[in-house]
Amino acid sequence: MEILSKLFGSAGIVKILRLFLFNPTEPYEPKDVVKRTRTDTDVVRSELSMLANVGFLRRRSFYKDIEEPITRRVSVSRKRKKTKLKRKRVMGWILNQEFSYLKPLQDLLMSTTSLETDNVTRRLCKAGNLKLVIIAGVFVQHWDSRLDILIVGDKVKQSQLSHVIKDIESELGREIRYAVFSTQDFKYRLGIYDRLVRDVLDYPHKTVVDRLGLTLSLG
Repeated sequence: MEILSKLFGSAGIVKILRLFLFNPTEPYEPKDVVKRTRTDTDVVRSELSMLANVGFLRRRSFYKDIEEPITRRVSVSRKRKKTKLKRKRVMGWILNQEFSYLKPLQDLLMSTTSLETDNVTRRLCKAGNLKLVIIAGVFVQHWDSRLDILIVGDKVKQSQLSHVIKDIESELGREIRYAVFSTQDFKYRLGIYDRLVRDVLDYPHKTVVDRLGLTLSLG
């Protein structure tokens, strides 16, 4: 991300570009872009305006389910607040599929995900004593993979792991498909040729942490 940030001027613009490139048919309101990329509101507004001016984005109105509060009076002194979903038409931005430099940008920003795996691994390991981490899918440009990350560990801090995954998603511009197994559960699944595990191991992937000796046993 550091090299791309220097090339493009900021980390924010790289996150926004990836968000739209990885989700080419999805329109987003500015506040959705802020949330998905974890980028400052003013930065998002400025970058969206710039990207629209150069033709990378175009305006799009779309329907969206929005939560609205419902206040029900229970007593004179107490109120109970609930919410309901209401479908509303909103204005946002969507990728312009006819942008002149779309393909070169896709090739650059999608292929560079594989260059950041060391950083991803370091952050994942903060969630606990991980025994095995395998990256696939988006990290090796195998878009049909069922998982992007397979994690094996005991006493994994789920809240910390979720936080790390959200950070990675904000940088990649797409949701990360991942699965976490205990050591015992993973060995059992491996022994019975579990479909999910085999779908990762039998297709393009990269083992970045291996304290189980899985690489040796499979080799």
